[in-house]
Formats: sequence, C-alpha cells, structure tokens
Amino acid sequence: MPAFDFYHYQRRIKTRLGHKDDWKLRVIFWGGALLVGLAISLFVLMAEEAAHYFDVIYREWPYLPLLATPLMFVAIMWLMRKTGPQAAGSGIPQVVVALSSQHPAMRDRLLSLPVAIVKMVLTSLALLAGASVGREGPSVHIGAALMYQIGKRVGPKFAYMRTAFIQAGGAAGVAAAFNAPLAGIVFAIEELAQAYEARTSGTLILAIVISGIVVVSIYGNYTYFGVTSEALHIVEDWPALLVVALVGGVSGGLFSLLLQEGARRVAPILEAQPYRWALLMGLLVAAIGVFSGGLTFGSGYEQASRYLAVNAEAGEAAFPLLKFIATALSYLSGIPGGIFSPSLSTGAGLGGWVAGFFEQVPVQAMAVLGMTAFLSGVVQRPITSFVIVMELTGEQSMLLPLMIAAILANGVSRLICQTPIYHGLAMNILNKPENKAKAKTHDTTD
Repeated sequence: MPAFDFYHYQRRIKTRLGHKDDWKLRVIFWGGALLVGLAISLFVLMAEEAAHYFDVIYREWPYLPLLATPLMFVAIMWLMRKTGPQAAGSGIPQVVVALSSQHPAMRDRLLSLPVAIVKMVLTSLALLAGASVGREGPSVHIGAALMYQIGKRVGPKFAYMRTAFIQAGGAAGVAAAFNAPLAGIVFAIEELAQAYEARTSGTLILAIVISGIVVVSIYGNYTYFGVTSEALHIVEDWPALLVVALVGGVSGGLFSLLLQEGARRVAPILEAQPYRWALLMGLLVAAIGVFSGGLTFGSGYEQASRYLAVNAEAGEAAFPLLKFIATALSYLSGIPGGIFSPSLSTGAGLGGWVAGFFEQVPVQAMAVLGMTAFLSGVVQRPITSFVIVMELTGEQSMLLPLMIAAILANGVSRLICQTPIYHGLAMNILNKPENKAKAKTHDTTD
C-alpha cells in the first residue's frame, strides 16, 4: 500500500480551491451582484409606485395626460440632457457598445454611476408620465454600470475582467428585474455572446443567482405574470401556432426595423430640437392613450395579465396596434425607457386577437405564444424570448410550442429586418459624431 503523500494532497486541495486572487475576485463579483440586486429592487419599487400614481391620477382626471404627458416628456428630456445624456433609450444598446468597445473613455461615458442613477430616476418619471416603456432594459444598463464601476476600483490586476463585470451586471439586472435567473443566464450568453467566456461562467451564474435572491428576499418568490394553466396541443392546434408565430414575426420585425431606422432618422432632430420633439411625441402618446381608454399607457403589465387570466376572452386588433405605435413613439422621443414589457404586452394582445380565429384554442395559450413570437421577432433572440416568457408565466408545459413559436418568428423577422435591434441601435450610438471623434482620438494615441 503506497504511503500517504500529505504535501501532494495539500497541493491538490489548493489547486481545486484556487489562488487567493481568485477568491478575491469571486468575493468582489458576489458583492457587486448583491449591490445590483439591491439597486434593482429599489428601481422596481420606484417604477411600480410611479406607474401606480399615474393610474390613480388618470382615473380621476382622464384627460389630464393630454397636457401633463407632453410637458413631462419635455422635463425628462431637459433633465437627461443636463445630467446624463447617455441614459437615453433602453440602455441595452449602451451595454452592447461598452462590451464591444476597447476604449476606456467610451465605457466610462456609457457606464458611469451618474448615468445609472439618472436612468433609474428618469425611467420612473417616464412611467409617471404615462410613457409606454418598461424597466427591464434600463435594469440591464444599471446593473452593467454598477458592476463596471466596481470592476474599475479593484485595481489594474483584474483589468482583464472588466468585460466580464459588465456582462455579469447586465445579466444580473435582467434576472433581478424579471425575477427570472434562467433568463438572465440565457440573455448573457445569447445577447452578450461576444464577451462570453467559459472560465467565468460559474462566477457569472452565481452573480445572477445572488442578485435574484436579493430581489426574492425583498418582494417574495413571485411569477411576473402569475401562473397560467392552459396548454396547447401541437398535433391538433398547429395551425394556430403557425399563424401566431407568423403574425408575431412579421409585426416584431416591422417594430425592430421601425425603431432602428426611426432612431437613425430622428437623431438630427433630437440634436437640433430635442424639446419640441419630446413635446410632440408626448402629445401623440397621450392622445393614443386617451383614445384607447388608457390601455396603452405604461408598461402594459395589466393588459397582458388580462389575456393570461382564467377564462380570458379573445381581443380585438386595436389594442396591440395602438400599443405598438405608443411604444415606438415613446422610444423615439429619446427619453429613457425599455421595450421588453411593452413588447410582451403587445404580443399578448396579438395572441389574444389571433385566438378569435381559433375558438378551440385557449386564449391564455395564444397570449403566451403571442408574447413569445412578438418578443422573438423584435429582439431576434429566440432562446432568450421563450425562456423569459416561460419563467414569467410559469408555463413549463408549453415549452415545445414556445420554442417553435420563437424560432419561426425569429426566422420571419430576419426576412424583414436583418440586424438584431439592440445591435442596430448600438451602431447608431457608435455613429454619433462625438463618439466617432473620441474613437478616432483613441486610435491615434494608441
């Protein structure tokens, strides 16, 4: 029997546990994830309170948004331009730019702490104004900014990990905003794939889990849209599945194309006349909201939930069409706000409308498929889309139909719009004159 080699065993244990620098890095990651979870929890509270107060005011004075919403759009635009211009829009394009850029100055501008704070406050104000925006994209931006700033402060020894810090922060942000850790992991791999490294995957996943635990400990273990119970039988109901996937893919592709081309074309207007443009967009959003009876105001959470309720009835095409337009106008106004939740609401409305043509198929099932198809058509990330919807609705029994809807919608959308929305919007950021000038300056000094 060979003698026990204590020193060999000790070396093996040290190798498995890792170097003390590895543990230092893990502790920093985990601490950052804890901070992201707390920040997103605060943001969720602010956003929900803002949306609630808008609803209260709207019920009391239903025509007030025609005056208040445009003025608040102007106020938000003024505050953003004075305090953090990089907080405009969803925030995911800024994270994509920061991940792909090797320019420290660019990352510092896009992911500064003031920008994260401005994003949190002004997105909440946008919801208070009745804008058709969501909090999930901004949560990605906030999470990435916080983690990047933490990564900067750990010293040059871990400079090579700053990209991983951004990725982990963005993924933790979306996981915490949706209370969907699996969606955060898939989002990190599929949307932020250019920065994904297998050697940091374990740390990244744990960071996502920690931020999720913080949110759950504060708000409880909830499912975003509750738990749906209806299912779809693929063999019998495949025509309905095919139609809702095609409708979601076409409409999602058009929405993506509209936002990308629209953002490029309105950029000069936002530079020359930002307040007049914000006033006009705010007036149009308010007019659509009042015309729809308030259905298009806000993130669309309540409207989507109605289609997912027990004994939900099929809807008309008016709601998803008007929500589509209100969300596009809100985004193109240039104020902070995301498109995830409004896209899910629009998709639920599309599914509810298509359900009217297939009376044998439950409206709940069609709404869930519509959410998946439209979101996949918009972001062209099919895995992220069906995983998010599955986690938000607790609908594991429909996994296969959700996958089929997401894949078909993604394929149809790419025929209409070849560039995924967040990468197209990221290119718009890079093509801004000030960013081009900074990149050129950086290149000449290298």
